[in-house]
Parts: sequence; C-alpha cells; structure tokens
Amino acid sequence: MDRRGSLTKGMLPLLAIHAVSEYYRLPWKPPVTAALLGANTLIYLRPAFLRHILPSIDQVWFNPHLILKYRDLKRFLLSPFYHVSDSHLVYNMMSLLWKGIQLETSVGSVEFASMIAALLAMSQGITLLLARSLLLFFDYDKPFYSEYSAGFSGVLFAMKVVLNSQSESLTNVYGLVIPARHAAWAELILIQMFVPGVSFLGHLGGILAGILYLKLKRAYSGPDPLTLTIRTLTNVISWPLRFVRNLFQFRRGRISGRGSVGGRQTGRTMSGLWRCQACTYDNSSLLSVCEMCGTSRGARGLSSREFSRHSDDLTLEEIRLRRIERFG
Repeated sequence: MDRRGSLTKGMLPLLAIHAVSEYYRLPWKPPVTAALLGANTLIYLRPAFLRHILPSIDQVWFNPHLILKYRDLKRFLLSPFYHVSDSHLVYNMMSLLWKGIQLETSVGSVEFASMIAALLAMSQGITLLLARSLLLFFDYDKPFYSEYSAGFSGVLFAMKVVLNSQSESLTNVYGLVIPARHAAWAELILIQMFVPGVSFLGHLGGILAGILYLKLKRAYSGPDPLTLTIRTLTNVISWPLRFVRNLFQFRRGRISGRGSVGGRQTGRTMSGLWRCQACTYDNSSLLSVCEMCGTSRGARGLSSREFSRHSDDLTLEEIRLRRIERFG
C-alpha cells in the first residue's frame, strides 16, 4: 500500500507543531513518550536510511491466522507501530502524547517503559486469544480470525484504562458525559458504530489488557521483574556517562576548593588549605586570595569592626567579580 501521497494534507506538520509546543511548556520532558512518538512517526515516513531495515506494512499486518500458523513474532510485536494513513497516525499520536505525558510524569520513565511493554504484549496476546476462541467456539473465521490490522490504538485503550482507573471525575466522550473510569468502554462502542474499518477485537483486547495489568499490579507488591530489568539496563548503559560527569565534577571541586569558616585551627591549615586571617575562612592552597572576603593570602588579619567596614566598602561590581571567581 502506497501512503506517500497523503503527506501533502498537512496533518503531520500539525502533529509536529503540537508535540513540540506541548513539550516546550513542560518543566520535565518525558523521554519514553517522545521516543514512542518518534518511533511511530519514523516507521510511517520510512526515510531512505531506514527503508532497508524496516519491513513493509504487508509483512507486519496483525493477522491471527498467519501469526499462529507460522509463529510470526514479527507481526505480533511490530504491527502496533505501523499506521495506514496520515489521519490514523495523527489521531493515535495525539492520544499517545496526552496519555503518555500524564502516565510517565506520574510513575517515572522506567516504570512507564515497563508498562508500555507489558500492555503491548498483553493487548496483542488477548486479541490473538479472542480471535482464536471465536473461531473454535463460534466458527467466526472471516470477521476476526483472518482480518488484517495495524496501529497503536490497542495499547492506547489499555493506557486509557490505567489512566482513568482511580478517577472519580466525569469526562466527555464524543459528546457523552460519563464517569472517566468507563470512558474506554464508551469509546469502544462509539468508534465501532461511527468509524468504519476499525479493529473491534484489537480495541477490546487493549481494554482487557489494561484491566489485567491493574489486577496484576495490585496483586503483586513491589517492582515487577520487567521494571527491574529495564532499570538495570538503563543503569548499565548510562554508567559511562555518569562516570565522566562525576570525574569532571571531582576535578572542578579540587580546583575551586570550597572551604569552611571557623574551627580550632589557626594560621595555615592541613590538607592543602590556608586560613584567612581576616575572616577565618579555609581556602584551597591553589588560591592566593580569600574566596570569602578577598583578603590576600599573606595579608595581616583585620579586627571584626575593620572587616565589617572593609566588606561594606565593596562595590557591586567587585562583589560580582568575586562571586564569578569563587563559583567559576
């Protein structure tokens, strides 16, 4: 299926502008949500440098018959990241942006990544199980077992269930005001009634996956194994960056030599420090002027009254320069 001709409609630039504006106003930018938005968009656009890596949509359609017959994990895992049109992608990504920001801000990036992985696997698995059950018990072959589908909406339905699980407020679903915790069910029915070509089993599987996820989380106290695995991998990958950052912070701390005020020592002190005779501040031996009051290293100490008057005589520019020298 060729999708390139629809790019002229202008929906993708609007998605980009909306996503950038939403992230710009956030004090903390949720990285996993941004990565999911980028991955779905790049897969849809299929830029030249990825065309030899990414399979085509015909190779990843979610089809229960083909997945079970050939044990095709590629279709099982990759089909949520493929979309068939601009409107399909933009609608799903707008929903992902809104839900992802709220969930990731609430639970943290590692927990959110674990949640998405679990919801994706469970929604796909439940959809596969429903299609197979309808074939075995009701002989529903064409409508569900042999249908082709793609898109992130199953995971989005699961996210909606998790997001609204504790909400006591009301929400508006296509003009209907209903309790927020029932919004996913209302949206399932309304979309099926008014939007042609959507996957009823895919959306239903997402809702059931969200309910199952909540029940498992309540039954199991503590972090789940998937979260622990993701956190461990994140720590391992980020260890070199943390090491370099700490190394530079250590060197900078050695050069600037933050001291302390007071104490029992007099004159020149231990550990490469010298004490200012005017204000008793301990300075690094690399410095020739006191960081606190600006007195030269070999200068005679001032009385407390003289020191107070000496500090009051400083101009704002001198104070600014000393602060710059002190804090680098």
